[in-house]
This record gives sequence, C-alpha cells and structure tokens, in this order.
Amino acid sequence: MTVKRRVTITQVATEAGVSTQTVSRVINYHPNVAPETRRRVLQVIDRLGYQPSNIARSLIQGSSGTLGVVGYGLEYFGPSRTLSGIERQANELGYSLLLSLMRQPEKNDVEQVLRDMLSRYVDGIIWAMPEIGNNRDWIQQGTPQLSVPIVFLSMEPHPNLSVVAVDNRSGGRMATEHLLDQGYQTIGLITGPLDWWEARQRRLGWQDALKEAGSEDHLVVEGDWTAESGEWCLRQLLEQHPDVDAVFVCNDQMALGALQAARKMGIRVPEDLALVGFDDIPESAYFYPPLSTVRQDMVELGRCAVRELGCIIEASQQGRAAVEPKAVLLQPQLVIRESSVRERG
Repeated sequence: MTVKRRVTITQVATEAGVSTQTVSRVINYHPNVAPETRRRVLQVIDRLGYQPSNIARSLIQGSSGTLGVVGYGLEYFGPSRTLSGIERQANELGYSLLLSLMRQPEKNDVEQVLRDMLSRYVDGIIWAMPEIGNNRDWIQQGTPQLSVPIVFLSMEPHPNLSVVAVDNRSGGRMATEHLLDQGYQTIGLITGPLDWWEARQRRLGWQDALKEAGSEDHLVVEGDWTAESGEWCLRQLLEQHPDVDAVFVCNDQMALGALQAARKMGIRVPEDLALVGFDDIPESAYFYPPLSTVRQDMVELGRCAVRELGCIIEASQQGRAAVEPKAVLLQPQLVIRESSVRERG
C-alpha cells in the first residue's frame, strides 16, 4: 500500500503563484486578501487536497484551542467524574483536550509531562492530580518557566497559584457534627492515607467538630481508600476503643468495607454503631443500610477548573489585565441516610 504524501503550504503557494503568508491569510480568513487572489488560492487548495496543519494554524493564530489535562486513576470514581466535568465544559467553550495520564501520582518527576504538553502548543493546562507527600515541590521551580497558564485541582491553596478544590475540611466537620447532633458520644475516624492533602483536611474537620464539642480526637485508624482497608480498619478501631459508637469514614469505599466488618461482627448499623462516609458515589444509596455521606460534586470541580482556565486564557489573548490567581473551594453537602440516624426514644 502506498501512502500519499501530505501536501504542504509551500506547494499551494507555488501552484497559486503567491507567498506562503498569503496562503496563511486565506486559510485563516484574513480580510486583507484580494478577492481574485483568494479565489485562486482556494481553487488550488481544493485541487491539491491541502489540509492545514493544526499546529501550523496555532502558531499563526497564537492559539491551538486545546487544553492539556494531566490526570490519573480513571478507574476510580472521583478522577473519572472530574474528567467528565472537564470534557463537558471544554466542549461547551469550544476547546479540545489533550490528556496525559500519570500512573504514579506520588512521583515528583513532571518535567517530561510538561515538556510534552508544551510541545503540542496547548493554550493552558489543568493539573488534575491529587496532592500527595512532596509531589508539589516542583511548583516552586516549574511554574515560573511555563509559557501557558495552569490550574491545579485538589491541592492546598497557595499564593500566586490558581487552585480549584473541594472544601474537604468543611465536609469532615459537617459529617462529625451530624453524628454529634444525633447524640453519639464517642466518634472514631477511619482516615484515608495521611500523605494525601484531602485525607488530612477531612481529619482536621473531624477534629474541629470534636474539639468544639469537648470530645476526644485520638480515635484514628488509617486506611488506603479501599473497601478492604475499611473492613480491617473498623476491626482495629473497635479492638482499640470498644466504646466507639459512631465512625466518620473518609470515603464511601472504605465505608462499604466497614459495613461488611460490622455485619460479620454482629454489630447493627446504626443501632449499635453509626457510620458516615464521604463522596456520595452512586452505589452508596444502595448499601445496607443506605449510607449517610458527604457529597462532593466532582463533575462541577472539573467544570469549574475549565472555566477558570478559560478566563485566564481569554484575558491573555485579548490583551486584557491578567486574571489574578485565586483558590476556589467548592462546598460539599451532607446527605443523610439510614446508616447514621439514631432512633429517638
């Protein structure tokens, strides 16, 4: 099979008897082209089957209409919903997406990823990676050299950075306050891995509520976000503190494992032990009993990131004053179901 060679802009210019700049003006609908010249160039383009390169057009126009997205974990509920929101909002605003997935989000080696993005002439980047350990150290050296704006998701707000995140601390607090309002006295915590910023924030919210109520805040077991870890964490928590009568579990998958452990141990939920999760995955309403949880709108998180990035790009392209970097914290919502509601006598 023979592969037909791509027609170049130089060939079009030669055939039409004009400069390559004139062909570029025709392709990009520039008004300063004589009607006869425009007609001749378009005829040559049609006859030769010339297809303009998107990269070449982006160099001419100063915009590719493409946003770079660096993400991970599309097999998980949160990241997949976030990407869905990014795609929907980008489509509405007329952007295409260039997606790069990192398999190890805790790693700090991002130079190649950024280099690849910039080589594709993206207009801006959404860094949709969780903040884990020291995987944000590169920001201090990396962002000043970036030639395009970048919006970070799910990380601690920093001066001079555009950040969009869920207010995890507020969510942890409202989950714990709900358990206190139900009359539970000894409230434990099954946290996510504490090298994650989101897990630390949810723990702080739990501590805030307990401190205000004058309760203990050391009843903690650390999981790894999986249902399996939720099961063994609940067993460990109750072995260490048998008097625990309620638990805030920092994601719904671990809460599912905790419900399994409670059933195997003969513990009734919520009669003997109340549980509240975090995320509000679609299945949480169908757990047994249905799970009270903190809903975070990950689709809106993705949408908001695109809107913020779009505003920055638009201001730059139109020569307006630069958009000041800011942190946008989306507020979660408490969803109350059977797993945490105590019967009033």
